[in-house]
Amino acid sequence: MTDIVVIPAFLSVTLGFAVYLIGAMINARVAILRQFNIPEPVTGGLLASVAFLLAYLLADYEVSFDLAARDVFLVLFFAGIGLNARLADLITGGKPLVLLLGLTLLAIVAQNVIGVAGAVLFGYPAQAGVLFGSAALIGGHGTAIAWAPDVAAATGLVGAAELGMAVATLGLVLAALVGGPVAKYLVEKNNLTSSRPGEVNTIGVGHDVQGGPEAKIDHTSVMRVMLYLNLAVIFGYIANTALEAAGVKLPLFVPCLICAIILANLRSLLFPDAPPVTRTPALAMVSEFSLGAFLAMSLMSLQLWTIAELGMSIAVILTAQALFTVVFVIFVLFPVMGRSYRGAVLAAGFGGFSLGATPTAIANMTAVTKRYGPSPVAFIILPLVSAFFVDIANAFIIQMIVNF
Repeated sequence: MTDIVVIPAFLSVTLGFAVYLIGAMINARVAILRQFNIPEPVTGGLLASVAFLLAYLLADYEVSFDLAARDVFLVLFFAGIGLNARLADLITGGKPLVLLLGLTLLAIVAQNVIGVAGAVLFGYPAQAGVLFGSAALIGGHGTAIAWAPDVAAATGLVGAAELGMAVATLGLVLAALVGGPVAKYLVEKNNLTSSRPGEVNTIGVGHDVQGGPEAKIDHTSVMRVMLYLNLAVIFGYIANTALEAAGVKLPLFVPCLICAIILANLRSLLFPDAPPVTRTPALAMVSEFSLGAFLAMSLMSLQLWTIAELGMSIAVILTAQALFTVVFVIFVLFPVMGRSYRGAVLAAGFGGFSLGATPTAIANMTAVTKRYGPSPVAFIILPLVSAFFVDIANAFIIQMIVNF
């Protein structure tokens, strides 16, 4: 009989910090991980999840985590993305955002075509293809869980929820490993460089900025950043409560992201001479800390043994999905985005969220920009597409397939 070990919330956060630092230590010593832009929390998180898999296989211990505190880091991270969004960049990002949304719609359709074909090939009902496709990949764990009962009701498929969770789990692993190498290939093959080499990174302190108070990281600058992040979360929570009362259900981080955008631009307009918050090393550091903690905890908690139980079908179909994603970002997304450095950064991010989740996408982009230079517009448009617009389109397409 399997013994279930539940790690409480505080210890889960503590272990997440340790896992991140282990990943950073390994990346510092293994050059190939840095060369292919594998994020530190990915290295540490996957190593930890493999260790817990061995504990399950060899000692029959199932390690489970209380991840309630993890979502606090996710909300802070998205609020940080919003604080970095300048009005000029939002205007600049209009056309790329529309293009990225169109490409995402194409990817949703293609993922479900591959998913349905794979499901039929391995003897599953055709409607179960959405669980091999966009419900679990672009949608992630939450969307897979939400749609599994509908698939089960339409087809009588037993274990639909477990199937969706397993696909989403393996997709998250693939997402963390695909984006960085693809961006490395595109940047170096096309000799691309950042158009803003002197700016501070949106996330992560990867470049020196000369002079000025904005270049400092001290207790005052960090406290200022935390104040505005908390204000954005408070306003976002109020907005989310109002939306729920009106019957609109969104993840909490979406209104927090939007409120942070409004807050940052109002602050710049009303108090132009105030000490900076947007595009500061302090905000970049806090954002990277929040993202790293969230992602380390997410990856270390993956229950990899659920994947092994599905065997050949999940391996073949997910391999096809990963190959499609690589081909799509190199030969479709990158040219449509103008074969630019921003396009290469978005390719890394698209590989992350189309197979996994928005935080994975941002982690991929962060690893790339810390090495090659900033791309602030990419960090604005991708979360807006992946965390907001895509859910609406995905739900519509999934509904059509399940009802077919």
